[in-house]
Amino acid sequence: MVAELEYYDTNIPCLAACPVHTNAGMYVAAIADGDDELAYLTARLPNPFASVCGRVCAAPCEDACRRGAIDRPIAIRALKRFVTEQFGPEHGESDAWNRVAAPPSEERPESIGIVGGGPAGMACAHDLRRLGYQVTVYEATDKLGGAMWLGIPEYRLDRSVLAADIDAIVGLGVEVRYETRLGVDMTLDELMVQHDAVFLGIGATLGRGLDIEGADADGVFKAIEFLINMNRGFSVDVGERVVVIGGGDVAMDAARTALRASEYSGDPRASSGDYVVADADVAADQRSSMTEAIDVARSAARAGAREVTVVSLESRDEMPAHDFEVEEAQHEGITFVPRRGPARVVVDDGRVAGIETIGVTSVFDADGRFAPQFDDTDRQTFDADTVILAIGQAIDLDALGVDGPAVSPRRTIQIDNNSGRTTMPGVWSGGDAAKGPRTLIDAIADGRRSAADIHQAFGGDRTPPQPATFVKLTQFHRLDDGYDQIERVSVPTLDTGRRIGLAEVELGFTEQQARCEASRCLRCFANIILDVDKCVLCALCADVCPVDVISLVPSEEIDPGVPGGTALLLDEERCIRCALCIERCPPDALSMGLWKGVGVPT
Repeated sequence: MVAELEYYDTNIPCLAACPVHTNAGMYVAAIADGDDELAYLTARLPNPFASVCGRVCAAPCEDACRRGAIDRPIAIRALKRFVTEQFGPEHGESDAWNRVAAPPSEERPESIGIVGGGPAGMACAHDLRRLGYQVTVYEATDKLGGAMWLGIPEYRLDRSVLAADIDAIVGLGVEVRYETRLGVDMTLDELMVQHDAVFLGIGATLGRGLDIEGADADGVFKAIEFLINMNRGFSVDVGERVVVIGGGDVAMDAARTALRASEYSGDPRASSGDYVVADADVAADQRSSMTEAIDVARSAARAGAREVTVVSLESRDEMPAHDFEVEEAQHEGITFVPRRGPARVVVDDGRVAGIETIGVTSVFDADGRFAPQFDDTDRQTFDADTVILAIGQAIDLDALGVDGPAVSPRRTIQIDNNSGRTTMPGVWSGGDAAKGPRTLIDAIADGRRSAADIHQAFGGDRTPPQPATFVKLTQFHRLDDGYDQIERVSVPTLDTGRRIGLAEVELGFTEQQARCEASRCLRCFANIILDVDKCVLCALCADVCPVDVISLVPSEEIDPGVPGGTALLLDEERCIRCALCIERCPPDALSMGLWKGVGVPT
């Protein structure tokens, strides 16, 4: 029975696609039904950064949403924001999260050291503290949040929202030691003496450069370091013409951040014009490293640059940047030049004057691997005051020391992907430090996964305290004949002409918008169940199905070893859960049910 229930769980595409297994379908349905508090609790249960993710999550659940096969997927991320604004810690007057994230009822003697206060480290700290462990977070800067603070611009993520999520975690009883850098202020060996276990969530905060002529000229910046310095309040003069090299998301954020440079320069050091840059070793997979390019371009535009150009190896369809990121950049006047790569930086008296590019004939080989090919005769030069290299990030592996855990061929901390264990006993790792630059929700999942394994290492139970149960539904979600005509509700955004200062660009749904959008959900977390002992193979279910997803075929087409029978097939991808087949079935062989308990607050 457990194996059958697991099948139904994986058959929910939005839940299966979410790295922390958020039951998105259930909370979207709860919003449609008007139960916003249940929706919030369902969204918050597996995710200590639910409020942050309601604004900046990459939303893999939306990519997997079955509604997308009909028209466009449900706006799941925006619906999460709708309920976190009502019940999340940013609301100020609600402590609803305590129902699913209360402080520990019993204390444990074991002490755990968490290195890095980013999403992976804080998610790990959250889960271990809730289990009663004594948790200390060592943060290299003066603020917790890691890439959420240093890498995501404030016009995308309100800092008060980030602070509220972090404060709720620290409020569980997590000790924090700021401005404590691994390899400088303490060593890994010293941490192992002080703690029973250590989790390394040091991130990938070093930029990647290019070995081309002129790359060391004044005015050439690495993308991640550009973003970090802007978010820390340092002023950067990018001039009027900026060229960003790369094809991913981070380039977009950096371009837009720079346009708001005066709003970021609250730090007294900003007036000096200092730009703090860390040295970096080249150390990341080229394909995944491209994901920062788009954020950079949008930030440079906000720095006062009048012309911002994104030059990418990939064509528009090949670019790893999310469509909505590219669309926002286009709305703000950023120009895209695809299928070109950097050949050399044009330098005039030690300063950037432009960048010469070379044509790209192909980006990937026949097996889909990153292997760009160039046409050396196709040359084009772009004038530029600043060139921002958004081609990847690297990990500060020197901080681990000579006797630290093993390093992978990709120059990341080598781990077991199922547990986060490193080759060093008592040391776990996750997030960008272990897997290279990835999404926020991936990092949160890594931290939670390692917390569960650390708990198990100290004798804890990794299995859910209560088994899930399969519940037969007696009432169904009805879809009228025009269900496929209900268009996706556009997520409100600030008008382009009003995008000044640090005001959030993406706005939240109104109640009416949220109810309308949530009502588009097909509720495919519910499953059609067949009782084979009752079925008489009358085929009336197939006749009544409005989308023709039920069929009867000879059994040998399914299994040649079982000839002479008939098989009843249901296309789960196209089923709209209208339940007409259940109502039509004469012997009541069909029913609808769901697995209740996993990902749903009790």
